[in-house]
Amino acid sequence: MFPKPQDKHRESWGFSISTTLAALQAFSDNNAIATWRSFSIRRQSGDVMRLILLGPPGSGKGTQAKLLCQRLGLCHFSTGDILREAVRNGTSAGCKAQTIMAAGQLVPDDIVNEIVAGRFRNHDRPERFVMDGYPRTLAQALAFDDVLKSQSLDLTAVVSLVLDDAEVVRRLGGRWSCPKPTCMATYHMVTKPPKKPGICDECQTPLVQREDDREETIRNRLAVFHGQNDGLANHYRGQGLLREIAGHGDIEDVYAKIIEVIASKRGQDL
Repeated sequence: MFPKPQDKHRESWGFSISTTLAALQAFSDNNAIATWRSFSIRRQSGDVMRLILLGPPGSGKGTQAKLLCQRLGLCHFSTGDILREAVRNGTSAGCKAQTIMAAGQLVPDDIVNEIVAGRFRNHDRPERFVMDGYPRTLAQALAFDDVLKSQSLDLTAVVSLVLDDAEVVRRLGGRWSCPKPTCMATYHMVTKPPKKPGICDECQTPLVQREDDREETIRNRLAVFHGQNDGLANHYRGQGLLREIAGHGDIEDVYAKIIEVIASKRGQDL
């Protein structure tokens, strides 16, 4: 897609970045621009990038974390993955977490912090990563600060995906699914509605909505999020790490915004 540099330029591609980006912008190809910037950031940073993604439920943190991992070679950590790994490995904290999760309760901060600390203190600790869903509270952020400091790992940026409550309710509240075990097709009343209202296209079974996708539940989750996130955002803002971007738009547009703020923070001339 991009011209191959001559041999004499293989050690430094700086000569071509500005002109290539200008050409891409002339074609209004935002996806290509984001891809080029991803490549440039990865190459110039020596792959050393450590990110935290913040945002309300439904803001697309998980989707963006996966893209960042695929395109920048980062290790993806989500709270669920970290807990499940600890349970599989049979660690002391993992066993405690398993009992609590089996009862349908939230795993308390001290246990989550212990599991995360153990993962980062292993011999195979990640050097390049994106955190998705952790830290979730100020107490977790303070504990994570201590872990990173003990391992001499500095964060690159904390990116907050900003989305208003009405949009979160629209995104999550429109989800319905087929309850039939052999089908389980999913729908969204706005972006992917069934052909016949309330009926599965595949097996004609009446659709159901999960408790988590009902508006009252979503608004309760948002109330919890706002109560926790304000202190969390202020903590990272005080460290000069917080970068806020609009979570609206399609996946590639949001990804391009993330790459833009990372590049801006690193002071790169892209």
